[in-house]
Amino acid sequence: MGIWATLAGTAIGLVFGGPLGALAGAAAGGAIDATRARSPERAQERRRVAFTIAAIALAAKMARADGEATAAEFATFQRLFRVEAPEEANVRRFYDLAKASMAGFEAYALQAADLLGPGTATLEDLLDALWLIAAVDGIHQAELDYLAQVATLLGFDAAAQARIRRRHLSPAADDPWAILGIEPGADAAAIKAAYHALVKRYHPDRALAEGVPAEFIRVAEARMADINAAYDQLTGRRR
Repeated sequence: MGIWATLAGTAIGLVFGGPLGALAGAAAGGAIDATRARSPERAQERRRVAFTIAAIALAAKMARADGEATAAEFATFQRLFRVEAPEEANVRRFYDLAKASMAGFEAYALQAADLLGPGTATLEDLLDALWLIAAVDGIHQAELDYLAQVATLLGFDAAAQARIRRRHLSPAADDPWAILGIEPGADAAAIKAAYHALVKRYHPDRALAEGVPAEFIRVAEARMADINAAYDQLTGRRR
């Protein structure tokens, strides 16, 4: 079952408690057997649902960070999450409820870090998506402030935030040094070490194993393509 059908048909998020569970319950309008939801075989589904609800909530809150939630921002969310036309109404319901919810973004981010692990590659996928949504109409200072606060709450330290920020705000979007996270002029050994570390951390198979929904793998795939291209450019490797 796809993640959007899961959200439409159940309130599995209720078993999380907290603001993410409340949002799931409000949007799905139903409930499931809590014992069944907590069973070991449902652990992966719980992670997928938690990730998705957190992404919807934080994207919706960020869309208003600059004072205006635009259609282009929601369209970018749909593209990143591979939302098909028949599922748009369900996703829009979650999105609008999150924008209007009493819970602040801080509560959503803190619970996401608790459920998915602070500073993990899974949460970096989510943070990257927020950067991409912010960029669709030009990144405003209010959005930069929001992204920094969310990153901190998700468990990313100053060095990690600088690396992520550089990836999105680099003077040249295709700067291979920025993409690999190394200083310009680094030697071949440093380039190779950086590349293999990034492949291990960001490969799409890792994302799937850690609970990122298949509908969201587009971000991981695009990042991996950039990593491969950067390595090829710096080493002269041909595929």
